[in-house]
Amino acid sequence: MKKISLLLMLSCVLSLQAQLRNNDVYEVTEMEQSRVRREIRIPNVDGYKVLKCDFHTHTVFSDGKVWPDTRVMEAWQEGLDAVAITDHIEYLPHKEIIKADLNESYKIAKKAADASGFIVIKGTEITRSKPLGHLNALFINDVMPMDVEDPLKAIDEAVRQGAFIMWNHPGWPDDKSTFYPVHEELIKAGKIHGLEVFNHMEYYPACFDWAMEHNLAFMANTDSHDPISNNYGRENQMRPMTLVLAKERSEASIKEALFAKRTMAFFNGELAGKPEHLKGLLKASLKIRVINEKLVEVTNISDITYQATGGKKLYIFPAGKTISFSVPAFDTVFTVENCHTGTGQKLTVTASDFDF
Repeated sequence: MKKISLLLMLSCVLSLQAQLRNNDVYEVTEMEQSRVRREIRIPNVDGYKVLKCDFHTHTVFSDGKVWPDTRVMEAWQEGLDAVAITDHIEYLPHKEIIKADLNESYKIAKKAADASGFIVIKGTEITRSKPLGHLNALFINDVMPMDVEDPLKAIDEAVRQGAFIMWNHPGWPDDKSTFYPVHEELIKAGKIHGLEVFNHMEYYPACFDWAMEHNLAFMANTDSHDPISNNYGRENQMRPMTLVLAKERSEASIKEALFAKRTMAFFNGELAGKPEHLKGLLKASLKIRVINEKLVEVTNISDITYQATGGKKLYIFPAGKTISFSVPAFDTVFTVENCHTGTGQKLTVTASDFDF
């Protein structure tokens, strides 16, 4: 009986001490940013959801500097809908420290993504010098069979696994965007499906034409190696991303959209893509209200600022704001200066393209 009473008293004392300690410790929850997500407002286009994606990132399992679950957390915090883990096959500078097979980084990222309801895509980067260059294989099942000496056999294996293959940073590392015969052969064989027109901090105007001519998906990605905030940490600055016109928010729908080439590249306030996709996004973003026969209001419901010239005037439609101006002539041709459809070519629209 005495033993039971002693245990009860001890239990009460321990509970009291725990409570006292809790009262002495104050958690400043408003400083915790890992649970804060930035929402990027981009409207749906022609019945498709516009998903914000980064299809080129690296972790410590190749030559990156962050753990795979950090890539997922960064992407969620910055308002993306999906991120691909694309560690190198051939270049593994940390392999003596981190001993794992080539699928491990995705497994770690997938566990984190599942816990937060996020989409992470399994990929890898086939890394060679020019003329082939670097290619990302997305939506693969197993990286290990691609670890072969002949890169063309690695590409064949990726295709066998149903991969979407993207040609990475064509202008790197020699600052020359060159379309080599090997790329033409791979495209004709259906083994290259997308083209990175923007990578990290640079874009390749010649690639706008290549993507149009060969019906390749326009893509923009970070190619992140450092923590994402090291490169795109300025306030209100969005990381580069591929905008995917998907039927629904799912990995399967993203894959379907990529193969259908329903994408746009978004980088540093600029857009590049097929005219029909860019025009659809512009029309969905700008809401027009006629005040009278001389005045209209245009509200930009997106987080993308558009700039257009028409009738010798410059029109700026700031993200998330409304502007008013005189009604332009119905046949005025507007050139949307930050919407690229080719090398030196930009999207053109007229007032008749919009609902007044």
